[in-house]
Amino acid sequence: MQGHMNKPKNTKKFEGLPSKDQVMEFIRGSDTRVGKREIAKHFRLKGQEKIALKSLLKDMAEEGLIDSSKSAFHKMGGVPRVTVLKIVEIDDGEPIAVPESWNPDDGSAPPRLRVIEKKKQAALRTGDRILARTEEKGSGWLAHPMKKLAVAEDQMLGVIEIDGGGKAWLAPVDKRIRNSSPVSDLGNAEKGQLVVAEPVGRGRNSSVKVTEVLGDPLAPKSFSLIAIHKYGIPNRFPQEVLDEAEIAAKLPLSEDHREDLRHLPIIAIDPADARDHDDAIWAESDGEGGFRALVAIADVSFYVRPGSNIDKEARRRGNSVYFPDRVVPMLPEVLSADVCSLGEGRDRAAMACHLTIDAEGRVTDWRFTRALVRIEQVIAYEDAQAQIDEGNATGPINALWACWKALNSARDDRDPLDLDLPERRVELGEDGKIKGIKVRERLDAHRVVEDFMIAANVAAAKALESKASPVVYRIHEPPTREKLIALREYFESIGKNLALGQVITPGLFNRMIKDVGDDPGEKALVMEAVLRSQTQAYYGPQNAGHFGLALGSYAHFTSPIRRYADLLVHRALVDSFKLEQPKPKGNTIPAHSGLAEKDRADLGKITDAISITERRAMEAERDTVDRYVAAWLSARVGEVFQTRITGVQKFGFFATIVGMGGDGLVPVSTLGREYFHYDEGAHKLTGENSGTTYTVGDVLDLRLGEANPLTGALKFEVPDGDGGQKVEPRGRRPEKKSDKGGPRKGGSRQNKTGKDKQGKHAVGKRGRPGNIRHQGRGKKKK
Repeated sequence: MQGHMNKPKNTKKFEGLPSKDQVMEFIRGSDTRVGKREIAKHFRLKGQEKIALKSLLKDMAEEGLIDSSKSAFHKMGGVPRVTVLKIVEIDDGEPIAVPESWNPDDGSAPPRLRVIEKKKQAALRTGDRILARTEEKGSGWLAHPMKKLAVAEDQMLGVIEIDGGGKAWLAPVDKRIRNSSPVSDLGNAEKGQLVVAEPVGRGRNSSVKVTEVLGDPLAPKSFSLIAIHKYGIPNRFPQEVLDEAEIAAKLPLSEDHREDLRHLPIIAIDPADARDHDDAIWAESDGEGGFRALVAIADVSFYVRPGSNIDKEARRRGNSVYFPDRVVPMLPEVLSADVCSLGEGRDRAAMACHLTIDAEGRVTDWRFTRALVRIEQVIAYEDAQAQIDEGNATGPINALWACWKALNSARDDRDPLDLDLPERRVELGEDGKIKGIKVRERLDAHRVVEDFMIAANVAAAKALESKASPVVYRIHEPPTREKLIALREYFESIGKNLALGQVITPGLFNRMIKDVGDDPGEKALVMEAVLRSQTQAYYGPQNAGHFGLALGSYAHFTSPIRRYADLLVHRALVDSFKLEQPKPKGNTIPAHSGLAEKDRADLGKITDAISITERRAMEAERDTVDRYVAAWLSARVGEVFQTRITGVQKFGFFATIVGMGGDGLVPVSTLGREYFHYDEGAHKLTGENSGTTYTVGDVLDLRLGEANPLTGALKFEVPDGDGGQKVEPRGRRPEKKSDKGGPRKGGSRQNKTGKDKQGKHAVGKRGRPGNIRHQGRGKKKK
């Protein structure tokens, strides 16, 4: 059971196994998730009845009545019983809230909850965050505030609009907020400008006042600012942090207390536009078919000590956030882009992971030291790849590739999840304007660095385990049964079988992907379906393995400049292997560079926090790319694009542009007068008269109808659709018409075999890729 539960008093007497309705009633009445043990205790089950309960809960999960995770249950498809909500609107004096975190697979909008305020509680305002107990009542949701939380960003972002009567309104840039807010104080803002505002007043008299004018809302630089404000990402360092960083940057490096590795030709391979270099690698043959290798990582723990102002700010941020036009760093620039960055030809402090690798690519030994390094070369991925391809690579690079081939062989034997999904890349010109949206090319050079980083990450986890030290694990649990059931249904729709009785491994998914065939489009769709079945990776002190990488122990060690989790791993290594450095006399920063006592006593608190900041960063980065894509496409409204259906709902379907991304809605109201039946299980809309179907995975041509850069929202139209016509309301079917017409162009009419008219199975995805970061390196951008 997770968390404390205020259990309802068990005043009823039960006999035998409860019904499904009784179990649901108990789950609804609990303040948090409940486990099988709590259900059994409530219904006073014993012996064989407990075994029968397990089977009952399994059936309920398969029927979609409940969702289960880690032996805990809650009502399927609903809002968690206790969750964080954000007030988005005051409707006639009544607060309306939405879940702060809402990421459904089908792209559906977050539910709006009516907040029941307590009489003695201060009135809630737009932008407030609350921890609330929720309940479903009738056709809607209610929220009962438990406590008010610190406002992540007590500000609103929007565009100034002036109505016909001259009244100013703030139009929100967050597509989750439906209504504009009246502006009581414009300040220096003018119509059409992007502004920051804060709520004033309460209830019916609530309004907003402008606190900052950001300028042109369609300027590319505005898109990342919108995400920064929307997600409450700290983007200004307090002066005391900057001052302390300047002091820390001057810490002398003691040659007497560091392993001197400056003679080794260590190489940093990074993106061409990287501003920081937190890792570098070296390898050489051991003369017996194996290799000696080194992964050198910036020694951030030397400069950022527990309890310092820099450390407190880094904990608050949790990680750096990367946008196409800027980075919001975890550490001040004097550290992240200067003294902690492993620049070419400079003496730098490093945490060194020495690896012994045998001929089969297995890491047989490791050791960790604090070292002094001097990077021989910083080279871009593309340049390193070109040298290898053209046969003119330097000796150090050739040695790295030779070692990687061994590591890659061991990786193949391990058979980790192999999802080669495209990543969108926004190209900006020197003026900051968009040059294009492209798919990032995947090179062997990326894989070389990635496999070295994974080897070091595994070594760090096992080294700490050998010392019984606290470990911040990177955890990726196997798919839940509910996710697997959904994936099985998907595979059935394309004529494949996924037997849930077998052991589920990454290799099983890899084989199913290979069995799809040679069509790259179909392969990509199956990969995306497999990705949707995966759980979200997170940080935690209790090891549960890494399913995606097929590893039993895994910790992030390789990016302490931009991830606080890695900094914690470095500190644990400092303690476990007695790597503390002497503190320079007269320096004001804390002496200890290992784990803080509060973290050693309770790692769970900080790992929960940094898991949240990581998800926040991912959402902010994704939202910003969506806005850039919408801005790029805004000049192409009216053009027809090849798209793929990614989700189907009764109100329409979602589609994404093939090769570019950019998700948009096709409302069912634009499909003509014909009545469309919605099949939830098959994710399909079917025209009653024509038989036209719109199914997840269909590839079809759609016209771009709208592209809103402010919200990142797109809207598509069927090229020959009857855009102004409405579908008859559900329950009122139109009269039968002639069946002479075939399927409408753009939809696929499926035959009895479940294939479209080209003979290809309709396959597809819902939602976006990229929600699992399990690679050793992650992404590093400008």
